[in-house]
Amino acid sequence: MPANSPHLRKSGSRAVVSDLGTLELGGSSEEALLHSIDANEMKGVTTPLSSAAIMPSPVLLWRFKVFLFLVWGFGCCKISWDSVMRMSVNLRDLFLYEAFLYYNPLLLVTMMVWFWGINLWVFAQANVNYAKIFDLDQNHLSHREIWKCATWMTIIVPTSMTAYLYLYSHGEVSLAASQPVLLYAAFAMALIFPFDIFYLSSRFFFLRTVWRIVFPFQAISFADFFLADIFTSMSKVFSDLERSVCRMVHRQVATIAWFEADSICGSHAVAIPIVLVLPYLFRLFQCLRQYKDTREKTTLLNALKYSTAVPVIFLSALKYHVFPDNWVNIYRPLWLLSGVVNSLYSFYWDLTRDWDLSCFTRIFKFSRPNSLSYLLYGRKWVYFWVIGTNLILRCTWTYKLSSHLRHNYLTVFTITALEIFRRFQWAFFRVENEWNKTNSKPIIQLSTIDKPNDEQKLLDPNGHSV
Repeated sequence: MPANSPHLRKSGSRAVVSDLGTLELGGSSEEALLHSIDANEMKGVTTPLSSAAIMPSPVLLWRFKVFLFLVWGFGCCKISWDSVMRMSVNLRDLFLYEAFLYYNPLLLVTMMVWFWGINLWVFAQANVNYAKIFDLDQNHLSHREIWKCATWMTIIVPTSMTAYLYLYSHGEVSLAASQPVLLYAAFAMALIFPFDIFYLSSRFFFLRTVWRIVFPFQAISFADFFLADIFTSMSKVFSDLERSVCRMVHRQVATIAWFEADSICGSHAVAIPIVLVLPYLFRLFQCLRQYKDTREKTTLLNALKYSTAVPVIFLSALKYHVFPDNWVNIYRPLWLLSGVVNSLYSFYWDLTRDWDLSCFTRIFKFSRPNSLSYLLYGRKWVYFWVIGTNLILRCTWTYKLSSHLRHNYLTVFTITALEIFRRFQWAFFRVENEWNKTNSKPIIQLSTIDKPNDEQKLLDPNGHSV
């Protein structure tokens, strides 16, 4: 009986072909592997170890990273709590307010970066060519790279804040004062570093867009006013950054000099409303530039929308520069009225212009559906949620624009974070609306071309298909 007869095999075994060209019997995979190794040794061939066997699995690496992240988070919370508890009760609240001023802007920026990564991930899942919409080059950052940057920011900012609290509570005031200064300097250097490391092309694109926002001397692109709109939601962040840098320049970090509200870096400074209003002025000038280029009257109405934020900001700042009776009887009612006008006007513009919802009709029927609509918000409840939250948060953001309410720093931080979340939701619908317009342009252009008649079709030799 031949050696490869199936009657000689055990149940579940299989034939194994060795490198010598002979057919052997294999009762198991282990026997086959040993026979192959023996054959290679007879031929003088060494079997290299697989790289997959050396490297740990991606799942194991991910679990290890999550474990390290949790250990780091627990350590920061424990050290910060112990450091705060070492301080006296009278000093604790004031010191936390100062520490919060230095670090809450960067925490909110980190939150915005995380949200932008989610935006890009959803656009990629829906096959929305956001690179074409924003006119990005082929080296633009993907959502994974955005999340990588956000992860490092999430680690660096709380670590610096923990070091600040620990050093101050243990009497190392000079070292504690250096922590926010080093952090701000590191972020500034990472942003403007001129060498080809750390996503140079993306940083250059961002800085160029910021330059075009500040000086709108050229035609306004979609990326220009999209980023400018995001800056309006972060006006409180810019104001706190200005206050922090002011105290660093005047060496008031970790000192009692900043307690004076009327000082140059105090809470009554004129620079606060000026910094708050700058993003709205930049966006207003963009609208005026668009009107100069296109002569569309809707751009003037959009400029009017941004101008309604100016009275909200400056009427609030007047509280510290007028008599209390005048504030209560005259300026506070005007402040409330301007806040209502700004909120309702902005809410109307979001729905009818930025999102093109056509007065809620698309809640019940999509006029131009695409894959992004079906993927993320093809259901009615999502529209109700976005419209409702947008209205509420549009009304509450007046609180963060009011400098006379900034002493409630936890409330202002929460409202600013919610405004960034609202802008995160807004980005989905705004990009979808622009994507719809981009896709509809070729269709409109093709429809305007004269269609050939039947006689031309018959005479055209290339018009026949076999």
